[in-house]
Amino acid sequence: MKTYTLLISFLLLTTLVTAQSVTELLAKADLFEKQLKEEDAYSTYKDIIKIEPKNLKALTMCSELASRIGKRQDNKTKSMDFYTAAKIYAQRALDVDSTNAEANCAMAIAMGRMAMVSSGKEKVANVKEIKRYADIALKYDPGSFKAWHILGKWNYEVSNLNGLEKAAIKLLYGAMPAASIDDAIKYYEKAKTLEPTFILNLYELAKTYHKNGQDDKAIENINKLLKLPNRQAEDPSYKAEAKKMLTDLQ
Repeated sequence: MKTYTLLISFLLLTTLVTAQSVTELLAKADLFEKQLKEEDAYSTYKDIIKIEPKNLKALTMCSELASRIGKRQDNKTKSMDFYTAAKIYAQRALDVDSTNAEANCAMAIAMGRMAMVSSGKEKVANVKEIKRYADIALKYDPGSFKAWHILGKWNYEVSNLNGLEKAAIKLLYGAMPAASIDDAIKYYEKAKTLEPTFILNLYELAKTYHKNGQDDKAIENINKLLKLPNRQAEDPSYKAEAKKMLTDLQ
């Protein structure tokens, strides 16, 4: 009886220590993100997964960070390695909770990043799935600014596919999916309403307004994003690109 009691006490203590360490690691990862140290945050979230393989926060953030870090690599192979990891982490998150908006957004982002460095059938194959995951995210969380942003990006990219890519989509799906610059603007604006400090969204919105011949609104959004503090490691590069655009527009 005494041995049994000691065993229970040990298991409870182990559980308590594990929970405490995960809480501490989550706080550490969050701090790294605020400091724009995304590689460190990524590593810390992976440490959490080693302790709690089904930790939804860690899985979705590993996916999202892998997608961001992958974009900053200096060649396609390295980028694709990160995007593949992003997709794996997103799938693991979806296996934990297929209704989680963050997990569905993470998958859509990973597939979107893969599409941007792919061509032909690989790129076309992701088109339908990206939108599907974004739609699922909005089904369970209509206030997901990430999902609205993804739909904006999806409409922009699909409406700008070249002739061969459009032909491949028609062959694969039977018809071109409905996509337009006007819808891209609508969805980016929705994301802006929900999260006005999302620099990437403002930058993409400015690009889309310029594409649509509405340079006054493009300039307005560039000026807004340039005043915002950086929240992601990629934000300084988006600001630099936005400054170049502003110079061309003025």
